[in-house]
Amino acid sequence: MTQASGTPDVPDLGRRQLLNILLLGAASGPVLGMLYPVVKYFIPPASGSAGGGVTAKDALGNDIVASEFLASHKTGDRVLAQGLKGDPTYITVEGSEAIASYGLNAICTHLGCVVPWNANENKFMCPCHGSQYNSEGKVVRGPAPLSLALAHAEVNDSGKISLTPWTETDFRTDEAPWWA
Repeated sequence: MTQASGTPDVPDLGRRQLLNILLLGAASGPVLGMLYPVVKYFIPPASGSAGGGVTAKDALGNDIVASEFLASHKTGDRVLAQGLKGDPTYITVEGSEAIASYGLNAICTHLGCVVPWNANENKFMCPCHGSQYNSEGKVVRGPAPLSLALAHAEVNDSGKISLTPWTETDFRTDEAPWWA
């Protein structure tokens, strides 16, 4: 069958293309909405500022101001703070005006318990399975296979204690950091 002008009788492709585009657009919104969380799950979150550091926080979630912290703690104290990735991190007081240049992640490398400081024994002692760490966090008794993770600790320009990732050689074992 032909029309009066002699062209074959075919459906209007412009209308079909328009409907295909509308269908694709309507379906792609929900599909992308469902894929977004899946893709976001596989991309690790950025933590802290451009240097990868965070300001240490106390038990109430307040930033730790170094001058107040040092005034309320004595030399040798090891105090838990919220550190990198929200993990509990020990900050060590080295003097009336100084903290140690490193913080110790308080998560046991055996099964992930929080390891308390035992001042009488002068070491960290895990209550779960008996792992022990010396005052610098080096494992001295298993079953923990590795030493506690390190973070750099320093007082930043605003007078607060800042923790940044430790990527250098572990000074306790002279090996590359296992947590990096």
